[in-house]
This record gives sequence, structure tokens and C-alpha cells, in this order.
Amino acid sequence: MSSIGQRITQIVIALVAWFAILLQLYLQIINRTTGVAEAVIRFFSYFTILTNIIVAVCFTSLALQKGKAFRFFNNPGVLTAVTVYIFIVGLIYNLVLRSLWNPQGLQLLADNLLHSATPALALLYWLFFANTKQVSWKSTTSWLIYPLLYLIYVIIRGAFSNFYPYFFIDVSKLGYSKAFVNAFYVTVCFLLVSLLLLWVGKKKKA
Repeated sequence: MSSIGQRITQIVIALVAWFAILLQLYLQIINRTTGVAEAVIRFFSYFTILTNIIVAVCFTSLALQKGKAFRFFNNPGVLTAVTVYIFIVGLIYNLVLRSLWNPQGLQLLADNLLHSATPALALLYWLFFANTKQVSWKSTTSWLIYPLLYLIYVIIRGAFSNFYPYFFIDVSKLGYSKAFVNAFYVTVCFLLVSLLLLWVGKKKKA
């Protein structure tokens, strides 16, 4: 069972993540340039949103401490994979995407919660509470399934809708060759971050 401090941290991360997701959904709908249905589909087409939802479900399950979801996310390998995903969200956004626009007001709040606060909180939780010494190095390859499935979804849906959530996989502007090259680099980034975090996890005392 979790300690009181660990339980409180789980609850805080879950609340922050759910609030950020719901706030962004609200902003997506009121600021939409398409119909509501398309706006909602596009909302769920962002890796940032999907990954924040995974984090929200993960820490909600950990806080409730019961059921199959708790047993799944309480696995050190699964928790490390979730940490890798949300860390990549923060890393790519803050290094590559942040300079491309200038959000204000509530959008700035949602932006910082989704791309900075939640990734930082999840990483800190993992550093302090996850016991990853027994996680296999081979696990890092299975952690690539989620981002690869996401890339396949974006490419296929983009072929029909001409909507691509991120410029570096925008086939309509880059063409398939360049988009696939960029997707390859992103996949390599996921693998390197996975290896780095697992190395850190095996070195830390938790």
C-alpha cells in the first residue's frame, strides 16, 4: 500500500491532469474552426492529450488502489513507460513546439499544465516512488508500440481528413518520405529516453 505522502502525490497528479484535459477540451470546443464533432476528434488526435489521459487514468488508479487498472499501472515497467511518454510530451513541446505560438489566458494555463506541470510531476513521482530495478531492458522495445500506433493513426486519418496534429508529420506539406523520416527520428527519441530513464531507474535507491 502507498504511504500517505505517496497517496497524496497520486491524487494531486490525477487532479492536475484531469483538470488540464477538461480545460483544453473546453477551449478546443469554444475556439473551434470546424464542427463540434470534428473539433472533438482533433482534440483526441493529439499525442499530448492522449498521453495526459493515460497519466490521469494511471494516477487515478494508483490513488484508488484497487481493481485491475491499479494492478496494471502499479507495475514498475508500466509506470516507467507512462513516465517516458509524458516526459517526451514535455521535452518535444518545450524544445520544439513552444516557440511556434503564443497562448494567452486560459490557453496559457492549459498549455503549461499539459506540457510542463503534469510531465514534471509524473517524473518526480517516478523518481521518488517507482521501484524499477527489476524492469527488463527488453521492455523498452514494447514501450514503442503506443507511439508507433499513434503515428500510424495520424498518417491514416490525415490521408482522409488532411489534418495532421504536428508539423513534423504533416504529409500534406512534407510528403510521405520526409514525414516518415521525421517519424523515425521521433521513434529513436522514444527509445533513447526509454533507455535513459530505465538506466536512471536502475541506479536510484527506490
